[in-house]
Amino acid sequence: MNATPKVPDRMFPSASEEAQVAAHPTAVPQTEHPAYRLAFQDNDFLLRQDLRAVRFQLELLKPELLLNEANIASTFVMYGSARIPSPEEVESVLAAATTGPQKRIAERLVAKTRYYEEARKLAQLTSQVECDSDGGRHFVVCSGGGPSIMEAANRGAADVGAPSIGLNIVLPFEQVPNPYVTPGLSFQFHYFALRKMHFLLRARAVAAFPGGFGTFDELFELLTLVQTGKVKPVPILLFGRDFWGKVVDFEALADEGVISHNDLKLFHIVETAEEAWAIVQEAYDLA
Repeated sequence: MNATPKVPDRMFPSASEEAQVAAHPTAVPQTEHPAYRLAFQDNDFLLRQDLRAVRFQLELLKPELLLNEANIASTFVMYGSARIPSPEEVESVLAAATTGPQKRIAERLVAKTRYYEEARKLAQLTSQVECDSDGGRHFVVCSGGGPSIMEAANRGAADVGAPSIGLNIVLPFEQVPNPYVTPGLSFQFHYFALRKMHFLLRARAVAAFPGGFGTFDELFELLTLVQTGKVKPVPILLFGRDFWGKVVDFEALADEGVISHNDLKLFHIVETAEEAWAIVQEAYDLA
C-alpha cells in the first residue's frame, strides 16, 4: 500500500512571514529609504492619489471577506437620525435646551424617542430568524454604527444575544461605534460609495426611521435603484406617517409627473416594529 504523500501546502513563504522579516532590515542607507519598503507595508505609497483604485478594492474586499467568514447571508438595514435621544437621554436633552427655539426642537426630538424603541423592537424581532441549513445568518441587523436610531438597532440585536453590523465612516469629528455593535462586525470606511455598497449588497429589507440628510441620501438612492431596476425590490419600510407625510409629499411628486403613481408602491409607511416585521414575513414567507 502506498504511503500518504506529504505534499506541502505551499512552496513560498506567506506574505505575513515575509512582512515580519522585512519589518526589521539591516540598517543601511538603502533599507532606510522608503523605496525599499514592501509595497503593502508602505502607508505613504498606499495613500498616494494614484492608488485610489486599490483603496477602493480594499474597502470593498475587507468587509466582504469578514462578513462571509461570519456567515452573514443577508441583512436588515436600519437608517435613521443620529440625534433622536434614547429614553435614558430624554431628561438631559430637555435640560440642555435653554432658549425658546432650543426647547421647541428638543421637545420634537424627545417626541421621536418612541422610534428609538421601535427600532430596538424591530431589531429584536429580525435577529431571532434561525440560520439556514448551511449555517448562514439571515436578516442580521446592519446600521451606520453611530448613536440614536443606529444604536437602537444594534442594541435590539444585543438584547437577544445576536450579532449585528456597524458601518462607520470617517468624519471631520470623531464617530465612535456605539457599544452594541459586534466588535468583529464593526467596520470603518473612508469612501461613502463603498459604504453604500455594503449597506445594500446583502440587504433583504430596509427600514428608514425619521432622519436628516444621511437618512434621505440612503433612502432615495435605494428607491432610485429599485425604481430603475438596478436591484430587485425589497421591503422598504418608512417609520412615522406624520414625519414622512410632513417632510416629503410623495403624492405631489406623482401628481407632478416626476415619478409614477406605481412608484408609491415601492415602500410601506408603518408605525410599529410588529407592523414592519409582518410585511417582511409576508414578503419572504417567514410566518
